[in-house]
Amino acid sequence: MSVTTYQEQLYPTLKKYFGYDTFRAQQEEIITSVLQKKDCLVIMPTGGGKSICFQLPALLFEGLTLVISPLIALMKDQVDGLKANGIEADFFNSSQDNIQQQEILDKVVNKQIKLLYVAPESLSGLNDILKETYISCIAIDEAHCISSWGHDFRPSYQQLGFLKRSLPQTPIIALTATADKATRQDIIDQLNIPQAKQFLSSFDRKNITLEVRPAEDRVTQILKFVEKRSSESGIIYCLSRKGTENIAEKLQNKGIKATAYHAGLTFEQRAKVQEDFIFDKTQVVCATVAFGMGIDKSNVRYVIHYNMPKNIEGYYQEIGRAGRDGLDSYALLFHTYADVIQLRKFTQGAANEEIQNAKLDRMKEFAEATDCRRKILLGYFGEYLEKNCGNCDVCKNPPEFFEGTVLAQKLLSCIARLKNKEAAGTVIEVLRGAQNANIISKNYQHIKTFGIGNNISFRDWQHYLTQLINQGYCEIAFHKQNTLQLTEVAKKVLFENQKVLLTKPTALKEKRESIAKSSSKKIKTKETLFENLRKLRYTIAKEEDIPAYLVFNDATLKEIERERPLTDEDFMNISGVGQRKLEVYGDLFMAEIKKFNQTKKKKANTHKVTFDLYKEGLSIEEIAEKRNLTSTTIYSHIAKLYSEGKNININDFVEQAIIDQIESAKKELKSPDGLKPYFEYFDEKIPYFKIRLALSALEKN
Repeated sequence: MSVTTYQEQLYPTLKKYFGYDTFRAQQEEIITSVLQKKDCLVIMPTGGGKSICFQLPALLFEGLTLVISPLIALMKDQVDGLKANGIEADFFNSSQDNIQQQEILDKVVNKQIKLLYVAPESLSGLNDILKETYISCIAIDEAHCISSWGHDFRPSYQQLGFLKRSLPQTPIIALTATADKATRQDIIDQLNIPQAKQFLSSFDRKNITLEVRPAEDRVTQILKFVEKRSSESGIIYCLSRKGTENIAEKLQNKGIKATAYHAGLTFEQRAKVQEDFIFDKTQVVCATVAFGMGIDKSNVRYVIHYNMPKNIEGYYQEIGRAGRDGLDSYALLFHTYADVIQLRKFTQGAANEEIQNAKLDRMKEFAEATDCRRKILLGYFGEYLEKNCGNCDVCKNPPEFFEGTVLAQKLLSCIARLKNKEAAGTVIEVLRGAQNANIISKNYQHIKTFGIGNNISFRDWQHYLTQLINQGYCEIAFHKQNTLQLTEVAKKVLFENQKVLLTKPTALKEKRESIAKSSSKKIKTKETLFENLRKLRYTIAKEEDIPAYLVFNDATLKEIERERPLTDEDFMNISGVGQRKLEVYGDLFMAEIKKFNQTKKKKANTHKVTFDLYKEGLSIEEIAEKRNLTSTTIYSHIAKLYSEGKNININDFVEQAIIDQIESAKKELKSPDGLKPYFEYFDEKIPYFKIRLALSALEKN
């Protein structure tokens, strides 16, 4: 098939099998490169759509796309997801007997499957089909596992270099969510794909709110956080098995469906935890870092780190498991220096101990940062964010800044004069004019920046340097003995006098307020179309024995709720609805929409009846008696009708003096949820119905 023919089929294939009308950033270019049989390295954040980059070409290639993944326990789930979209796929691993494995090989030979998932350890079982006669493409997922520079190194991945030698004409696409410069180069070298085109997507997950809190009484904080999200899925990461079990038990005691996950469980127990989480039978998993890789569950709404992760790559990948559907999600990290000490113990004796400790230092600096956290994350992966994100704790409760341009110029100039060849300690020693053996032996006492910062303490220079790194003006090259390197943005400070804002070191000692009032408000489950669609989705998923998100993810349900399609054509226009899902689920969901619309119409009518009786001059008590309803219900109708702009004199039911009192209380109580805080504030002397009516009047005004 020609490349032109492939191009013509891209969009129809995308809609038919995946339900989308458009590609996300870079997807089309990556897919086109793969179809042109070019090797590719794809760095794309979790939830960014990596899988489609090899799954869609697999549907257009004549032969098989071999997907290498370290996730044996999750291969079935990944294959189930493809089958739910009408795509023929299978997996090959040690959990199958010889007969099952032979059946799969026969399917490959007969071209009956398009994608085959396999772990590196099981590749030897595929020797008979590892030929270009059968294989059209090779996708290597979680490719960072091949590199010792990466955060999740797996020795079994290092054998994969033979694939390019054995199948030189077969395109290889390596994919991962997190890889710094050193790791990216290592992946290319070890896979023998030196000409691979690199695709580096934006690492910006704008839908995830970032927050770091001091780890004081963190268990209580976590319990409150989770309780306020009683209908949402989340993951809590801990360093120890004991920690996972402790938090899971405390959540269970609060009535939360929570469970622990760690290496001390049997394979069957771990598989059960994963399955229950994926199938929405468990709300919260308290896990060690072994949990979550490869889980495609799209409706994880929050990720909590009870302990600090050992590096930014791991942190970024773990928080990326929240909000894969693009809806608002939360990442909460608790920070204490005790975690740093514990993590340093873990690295002792490791072959790359120095690298691990340097990356841990960056993680610590992130946790202590007084700059926009998203800027820091993106800068770590080589992406510069010009403006602050507005969706992290630092942006929402910013510290006080001073103009530190001259300090920044001194520090950046020193890095430049040291030719980007020295680590942080030496740079600061030069600035402070240190006369130690290291400085003298390298003749650094003769460079122009020597001693220009001798009036500032070593610790304070560390603080300023951390901010410059966090703001993207310089970076640590972990693969070059942790030397400091200037970025392109540094030139604006050095040569264009760009202003740099810094915070004073004392700011680190001050306890920052917790962010986002939304995080302290309980999320209530209301009778909405979305909730009804969720219940229908759960029922279908249970009947079909598949995870609920494989029916439709939350983002698709939100769009269905908003658009309310009632014809096949309109339903197909919903993002995430492909041909198969229309045929299998369309009628059920459209019936639910019709049912909900009818219910809403009835509710609207009941308010209309109350309004008609009010216009006739009947009192609240008379309307209640005539309608066989309570006075409280009628008052709620009046409040709603008034809010909707109906011609109602609100002062017939609540005096202006009380409205004024409620307004003052609202300011003093900081707009609390519910009526009870007002009721208690006025010593239970103002009845609930008057509070409700007064609030309706205030909202309208």
